[in-house]
Amino acid sequence: MNITTIQARDIPDAWFQCVYEIIDKGHRYQIDRGSFQGQERLEFDYITVQIKYPGTRPLIPDIPEALCIPNPVADGYIESYLPYLMTAEKQPNEDYTYGEYLEPQIAEVIRMYQQDGHRTNQAYMTVGDPNALLLNDPPCLRGIDTRIRYGKLHFMVYFRSWDLWNGFPANLGAIQMLKEYMAQEIGVEDGEIIAASKGLHLYDYIWELARLRTMKTV
Repeated sequence: MNITTIQARDIPDAWFQCVYEIIDKGHRYQIDRGSFQGQERLEFDYITVQIKYPGTRPLIPDIPEALCIPNPVADGYIESYLPYLMTAEKQPNEDYTYGEYLEPQIAEVIRMYQQDGHRTNQAYMTVGDPNALLLNDPPCLRGIDTRIRYGKLHFMVYFRSWDLWNGFPANLGAIQMLKEYMAQEIGVEDGEIIAASKGLHLYDYIWELARLRTMKTV
């Protein structure tokens, strides 16, 4: 197993570095089960991404106009996605939302830090349950751990599987906005995001766009 570690300034920088690195370091394989079965992925064996200033705007990737490729995250998408992360509301065609797991835990973590103090390792928010394994598409985000240190709220995030091209920046943008909300409610400053995954990948249909953005050969 090859472990990749990236240190980034902000979310757009983290996204670009991951796209750049996966072209050389990604393991290429055909999908036996899961999204886009039968197609190919480039995937890191395991990656940890430390983002020092995730609140820096804009949250979406930086795509130079001269490249003439669409931004993976449309303007306004993160704001519209945020309720999916924070509330339990679910559409009829959805097996789950992250918010149905996270909504009660968000309130409890805020209460825990407000009333019990900041020095604890128990403020972990879980996504999914044992039955999630039986779903056709189990939750990709599996947990958000939290820590208050140096007067700031930090998130440690784990994804079992993670689409790098548009899922990574959209998910992290919404998670960052959640962190800002929680930090404000608790009364501390906004801190870092440290994200990890054993399944951060690019699907084969996006390899050409990744090559164009990084000027590298897939």
